[in-house]
Amino acid sequence: MRRNKAESIGELLRRYLRQEGLETPLNERRVVAAWPEVAGRVAASRTGEVFVRNGVLYVQLNSPALKANLMMAREQLVRRLNESVGAQVVERIVFC
Repeated sequence: MRRNKAESIGELLRRYLRQEGLETPLNERRVVAAWPEVAGRVAASRTGEVFVRNGVLYVQLNSPALKANLMMAREQLVRRLNESVGAQVVERIVFC
């Protein structure tokens, strides 16, 4: 006998994470992990602490010139980070 309502494992995991309230923290970790790839090798090498809190990505930078450049590309970085995760996780970025 064959079941007609088979679900993929991926969908079951997503539903479980959502029900347990683990989806948002997992996506926040994915955003932090995606920062070096999205920002680029140079920016990643001059980045200190990176974390997400309440939809805001906080990025500590060691270079004032890099901070100025990234501030101009802030909206594009938000869009690319969210695309890399596949969810709307980051609303804005604060460079420290």
